[in-house]
Amino acid sequence: ENALGSIYYMGIINVIIILAGAIVLIIGFGISGKHFITVTTFTSAGNIGEDGTLSCTFEPDIKLNGIVIQWLKEGIKGLVHEFKEGKDDLSQQHEMFRGRTAVFADQVVVGNASLRLKNVQLTDAGTYTCYIHTSKGKGNANLEYKTGAFSMPEINVDYNASSESLRCEAPRWFPQPTVAWASQVDQGANFSEVSNTSFELNSENVTMKVVSVLYNVTINNTYSCMIENDIAKATGDIKVTDSEVKRRSQLELLNSGPSPCVSSVSAAGWALLSLSCCLMLR
Repeated sequence: ENALGSIYYMGIINVIIILAGAIVLIIGFGISGKHFITVTTFTSAGNIGEDGTLSCTFEPDIKLNGIVIQWLKEGIKGLVHEFKEGKDDLSQQHEMFRGRTAVFADQVVVGNASLRLKNVQLTDAGTYTCYIHTSKGKGNANLEYKTGAFSMPEINVDYNASSESLRCEAPRWFPQPTVAWASQVDQGANFSEVSNTSFELNSENVTMKVVSVLYNVTINNTYSCMIENDIAKATGDIKVTDSEVKRRSQLELLNSGPSPCVSSVSAAGWALLSLSCCLMLR
């Protein structure tokens, strides 16, 4: 009888566990639908004083009125931006973003939830969350947004110097970058002893102008001026011959690309989300 009682007891326990699991799934389906969606963000950087984009994509949904996009920033009460029922809803927007945000409304149905941020400020840096709610389900992903200043360098021959020299200038950088020179002929050479770099604070007292002069240059050689901080790397090249001067420049944002935080939230998962997240996507 004891053995039969134990079997009966275990059977009841198993039934309770199965029923509990079914209830969780039913609640999950009721809250968020029968599907989940994938949301992907892209780490990017903003250039102070210019417009920037916080990139976010999700699974497309042709039902525009059923799409809700919410952008939040860690440490900020209220929303950065909200888009729902086919238009912006800025009733809960934090004052620091007022008049500065917009989504690409005509691209929402194809899965573009990216946020346009006007007049990027240094204080805009931080962790942002892109929340999506569609007729297919819900999802979210975080991104790290860095802010600073970066610009293309321009190199010119400095004919006023006592010896042949090159002058590399870039108008706006922050934080203060490192500057290095390189030569196609003298690869691996250290030009620190034959160059001089200065940083001049601009009028807004944040960004700085970069000026670097390289002395004792030779004709028929290609020189590169490389400016880099933790946000961007810019390179200016110049080739001087007896008959002409050729220039080119390029700028690369560092650590840009898909964010490591990509979220696919299933129905059951949404049933167990924290209360704060559930309230955000009402």
